[in-house]
Amino acid sequence: MDIQSVKQRFGIIGNAPALNRALEVAVRVAPTNLSILITGESGVGKEVFSQIIHNLSTRKHENFISVNCGAIPEGTIDSELFGHEKGAFTGAHDKRKGYFETVNGGTIFLDEIGEMPIGTQARLLRLLENGEFIKVGSSIVQKTDVRVLAATNVDLPKLIKQGKFREDLYYRLNTVPIFVPPLRERKEDIVMLFRKFASDFSEKYRMQAVQLSEDAKQILISYRFPGNVRELKNIAEQVSVLSKEKTIGKEELARFIPTVEQNTLPTITHNNESTSFTDRELLYKMIFDIKHDLNDLKSFVWNMSNGNFDDTKIDFSDVSGIEKNISNTTPNVMSKQYPVIENSSGNPTIILNDEPQYEEESIDSSLSLADMEKSMIIKALDKHKGKRRDAALDLGISERTLYRKIKEYKLEE
Repeated sequence: MDIQSVKQRFGIIGNAPALNRALEVAVRVAPTNLSILITGESGVGKEVFSQIIHNLSTRKHENFISVNCGAIPEGTIDSELFGHEKGAFTGAHDKRKGYFETVNGGTIFLDEIGEMPIGTQARLLRLLENGEFIKVGSSIVQKTDVRVLAATNVDLPKLIKQGKFREDLYYRLNTVPIFVPPLRERKEDIVMLFRKFASDFSEKYRMQAVQLSEDAKQILISYRFPGNVRELKNIAEQVSVLSKEKTIGKEELARFIPTVEQNTLPTITHNNESTSFTDRELLYKMIFDIKHDLNDLKSFVWNMSNGNFDDTKIDFSDVSGIEKNISNTTPNVMSKQYPVIENSSGNPTIILNDEPQYEEESIDSSLSLADMEKSMIIKALDKHKGKRRDAALDLGISERTLYRKIKEYKLEE
């Protein structure tokens, strides 16, 4: 079966290369009995791939069951998966079959496999290797023929290093890996998916389907979608139900897109707790640290050039291998890099350049993140001739956030 037929049969929207590759792998391994590990962020549609594999396999007429390992309490997951005997534990009043016994001959999909307890992982490994399992409270070995598909949105190799996931089970499950790409890597599919969801909700709620203007499409495409397809579907439903207009502009659409994580401008924090920074904020911090260190170095060299050796100290605590305090012997070191002349006082003078007005250069060590943020906002507004919507889009923040910043820095005209 070709990829296009699979998309039509299972209602998959999109033509992103990464999505097509994942579908190709799923179609090729479906007729086999290999264990499959499906990886990807939450909301990308990993369960759909498990259904594709089962329905295209030789087990398609047998049972299929999906089990969320993270939703089952640790104390009962062994009983749920492998069954238990009467009296095996408190509350076990009757004998019970587990999922692996019930789905014998079919397929079981273990979602959130990374949440499975270590003890249960050992039981699962034995079942994968020889098809054997033992019920809780029993000593009788039973056989089952079940194909196992697993999925996770966490980094299993990292859990292995932390001792929370068995390495042998990982390699046993990961015979053929399938990676489902996040929505932000399928930007060409976002508008098509929104159109499909809007059409579905128009039929469900018996109303006219909403449409997006061109600028609204750009807003939608530029959003990162941490919740992936599930979040896009929720946004489409909200827009379909709550919007008064059926042609949605970017201002209207912005009301339904969360502003969390959109503010990539640097912000000031007033505590010592560890906080997360965006890449741009980290870059600004590095630039300011470098500027501060450079100003300290300029001040140090200038003081030396005027013979102020006794009081001149500079902190190189962040640079390994360099002495923190510069003593009176430092001029001998500096003389290796700069020409030195003797003045009437007997103290050496270091010649830095041909411009003797260094004292007029201000050493700006007070530039803060807030100043840079304010400067960026001013530049963006100038660039777009005061159009705040375009400036907000250029800065990567919402209009609401931009209005708040303009008021905060008193930039209103």
